[in-house]
Amino acid sequence: MNNQDNYCIIMAGGIGSRFWPLSRTNKPKQFLDILGTGKTLIQETFHRFKKICPTENILIVTSEQHKELVHEQLPELPKENIIQEPFRRNTAPCIDYANFKIHAKNPNANVIVAPSDHLITMESEFVNTIEQALDFSSKNDVLVTLGIKPNRPETGYGYIQVDKVEDKVKNRFKVKTFTEKPDIELAKVFYESGEFFWNSGIFIWSLKSIMKAFTKHLPEVHSLFKSIEDNINTEKETESINSIYSECKGISIDYGVMEKAKNVYVIGADFGWSDLGTWGSLHEHSLKDNRNNSANTEDVLFYDTNDSIINVTNKKITIIQGLKDYIVVDTKDVLMICNKKEEQKIKQIVNDVKIKQKEDLL
Repeated sequence: MNNQDNYCIIMAGGIGSRFWPLSRTNKPKQFLDILGTGKTLIQETFHRFKKICPTENILIVTSEQHKELVHEQLPELPKENIIQEPFRRNTAPCIDYANFKIHAKNPNANVIVAPSDHLITMESEFVNTIEQALDFSSKNDVLVTLGIKPNRPETGYGYIQVDKVEDKVKNRFKVKTFTEKPDIELAKVFYESGEFFWNSGIFIWSLKSIMKAFTKHLPEVHSLFKSIEDNINTEKETESINSIYSECKGISIDYGVMEKAKNVYVIGADFGWSDLGTWGSLHEHSLKDNRNNSANTEDVLFYDTNDSIINVTNKKITIIQGLKDYIVVDTKDVLMICNKKEEQKIKQIVNDVKIKQKEDLL
């Protein structure tokens, strides 16, 4: 039996620009089956958390533009559990909005916050770790995040430095510092020190603890939602939210709360996690041939090609010859050929396409 006090906030407001041209504004990567499993990333995430929370306790935060897409892909989720943000304001405001939605129903809730587009390959280990974190957070005034033990010096993830072991058996640590994505030399130092975890962006806390933290560390955001608290879950909610969101600053939960709070803990875990933030990370987790190439269809033929990822949406034979470390994405209206080592330039490419007033391609 699921614990009726367990709630989950799934953040699905991103636009996935680093997965362009497959990910578009009208259908970002969380709504795509980029792993070829038959389920989209948001469907995978939703079904994972159904093992921990009752369906009616799962909330999806997304944009107005994507509300119907969420409902189409998650038809069993009550429509009122799809929270619409009028503007993108980063993670802190969307979390606090959902906090007030939950508070109106259950002030004693324990809450999990997670992105909608991560890969988890070891689900039973993941569920066990979340339940351990829920047990800890429900009994203590703490803010918990899940840290992934690094297996390489990675520059694409944020890091968490730990201070001391709180509980060796449960692999629980007091957080010392949060660090943004490092360069390769600093990443090597972090990796070799043994004091750092990758920041998974998955959080667990009691509703009381996180609302107290917002009151202390982000009062300018929290007070806006507090001012319309009586309108939450009523017919006045949409109008009230539209009004305050224009005043609400955009700030991440990491900057706004986690880096300031003194009661932050990390539980170190290994459950086959990736944030699937780039084509390179998708390649890493895809089935590959004996020359380390991956493709989303059997209609791709490789010759003298290594370490490349090919994604084609047109039903045609695709021949790839003589490439090494490349990303090739062919959609109905865009062909992108990009060196995998230079994929950070995709965001710039998207901006250039926008400047050329090709908004229909974004």
